Amino acid sequence: MRIISTNIGAAKKIDWKGKIVTTGIFKFSVQQPIFLDKEDVKGDAICNRDHHGGILQAVYGYSYKHYEYWKDLFPKLDFQMGIFGENLTIDDLDETAIHQGDTFRVGESILEATVQRNPCMKLGVRFNDMSIVKQFWNTTFCGIYFKVLQTGFVSSGDEFIPIKTCPENPTIAQLYAAEKISKGV
Repeated sequence: MRIISTNIGAAKKIDWKGKIVTTGIFKFSVQQPIFLDKEDVKGDAICNRDHHGGILQAVYGYSYKHYEYWKDLFPKLDFQMGIFGENLTIDDLDETAIHQGDTFRVGESILEATVQRNPCMKLGVRFNDMSIVKQFWNTTFCGIYFKVLQTGFVSSGDEFIPIKTCPENPTIAQLYAAEKISKGV
């Protein structure tokens, strides 16, 4: 696994069907290294700390391989790196193969896979189409939140070097499926 894009975004207020919504989901690719801190990515806006950021969700990674699936469903959308709100677009991040607790050295940092990303209405806002939320739930393409065990800079091109695997723990996809059932989606 390798980072192909590092992404950050500013808080953005938008009018969504007559309601003002503040979101940090509008991320854009940056050329300089980004700093992964204990609770977030420096310079990246987190507008809802109940669901994003913090120790267990400091960094969000999403697989570039998943982009092709979504491009087929939303052919008129301009797919730019970071469109899913991810901080790290990773060439081949497989939620069905990574277990909770798996740990990786990436650039100067050490990351531990923690939980899945559950879709919310802000993903629909980003796509300008709320159907993405249900479609997102109906895949295993949830992306992965990471805990930052060692802070540091990461850059495009940095590889995920496995340090520890936890095959006794559920995969991120299994956690996602269990969450889907608990929410009745």
